[in-house]
Amino acid sequence: MKASDTRINANPALIGAVIVAALLQIVTTSLPALGIGDPIGSQSNAVRTLITPAGWAFSIWGPLFAGTIAFAIYQALPGQRTSGLLARIRLPAAGAFLGNALWALYTQFFGLAVFSAVIIILTLSCLIAIYRVFARWEPKFSTGERWLAVLPLSALAAWLTAATIVNIAATLLFYGVDGGDVAPLISALVVLTGGIIACLALVRGRGNPLYAAVFLWALSAIYAAGGQRAEPVAIATGVAALLVIAGAAIGLRSAGLRRWFGG
Repeated sequence: MKASDTRINANPALIGAVIVAALLQIVTTSLPALGIGDPIGSQSNAVRTLITPAGWAFSIWGPLFAGTIAFAIYQALPGQRTSGLLARIRLPAAGAFLGNALWALYTQFFGLAVFSAVIIILTLSCLIAIYRVFARWEPKFSTGERWLAVLPLSALAAWLTAATIVNIAATLLFYGVDGGDVAPLISALVVLTGGIIACLALVRGRGNPLYAAVFLWALSAIYAAGGQRAEPVAIATGVAALLVIAGAAIGLRSAGLRRWFGG
């Protein structure tokens, strides 16, 4: 990315779309509290698999939602209207937030059926686009960009990477595909696949430590749940964690921690 390409006038409609979508994802998730739809937690428990994370892991949505709101406000500030970095991630960010809202709305009414998997895959594709912008961005991140854009959106990308894999497994169970006696082995292979995907993302993403930390959080929650019920899953989560750490270390060799944390 050339320095001359780092300042682009923002589209006011797109700025507003980011704000609306960020708020909408929180509103839709709160509908069961008003008696509309079933809580996502109960829908998830109805199709719990060996790779469904322990319940405490989902508390991460609090910081994730807070981070998306912080980003939505930051990108709307007058001083950020010409930021080239923000100009490139506003559209996929709005798409990701809208995807979160649609996923919550659909899941609360219909459970983890096939369209929940389709929605979360499309949402993840938006976050992957943002992740790639961060990885390829050559100018130094400003303090605001680092903490109010890179941090929250990298964290969301990591969580959605893990959540997409879990969602697909839950969707299969929703339709009665549980693997039978080989379910622990299949689950272990799915976790390993997730670890490989995260490792490659980190190598290509300059070792993004924020992505690595959240993916490790997801793996620890899978270990705390399915890993305690099936030894293959426990082993797979350990191997996947090592892959994530290795991917981060390799990626950071070309970037360094200063790229991500400043200093």
